[in-house]
Amino acid sequence: MTDRIIFATENQGKLREARAILADLGLEVLSLKEAGLTTDVAETGETFEANAILKVKAVAADEHTIVMADDSGLEVDALGKEPGVYSARYLGENTSYRVKNQAIIDRLSGKTGSERSARFVCVIAALLPDGQILTARGTIEGVIGYEERGEGGFGYDPIFMVPELGRSTAELTAEEKNAISHRGRALTEMKEKLRGIL
Repeated sequence: MTDRIIFATENQGKLREARAILADLGLEVLSLKEAGLTTDVAETGETFEANAILKVKAVAADEHTIVMADDSGLEVDALGKEPGVYSARYLGENTSYRVKNQAIIDRLSGKTGSERSARFVCVIAALLPDGQILTARGTIEGVIGYEERGEGGFGYDPIFMVPELGRSTAELTAEEKNAISHRGRALTEMKEKLRGIL
């Protein structure tokens, strides 16, 4: 009997999003730390899928646990889809997102409208107690803004504009963001896959 999900992250923003979306599965959602586990995985995959699978395989869980992990990032079309799978390590692991965000804005200098197209991508992997691995992918299309906007969210949210809303993802409420975000979409797809199995 599966009774919990360990979400392999220490990012509180991701954990909150996962708990909100997966709540109606009726399973406890724990972080690695809350489960008394640690892992340090080298994200050597060349795709979001490969990295998410590496992360779940690195967590030693018991037969009552589903292990979930995500790999996500920002793809900016004019930058050859950078930073992509290197989003967290872009310009160095310890570089603040304020610096990363400004660097992307600076690199798009002179570009307007659709030339600033970008997307957030998230792939969720789930390792089931029987060893089966499921994946789900979510994306949200947008454009890179000309400055940081908003205090919510995290990472690249302040520069990612959702044109139909006229706001950055850092200006959305948690509920609004969960409804349209790349991670929200991937988690919702994963929830439906798990619902068919549990």
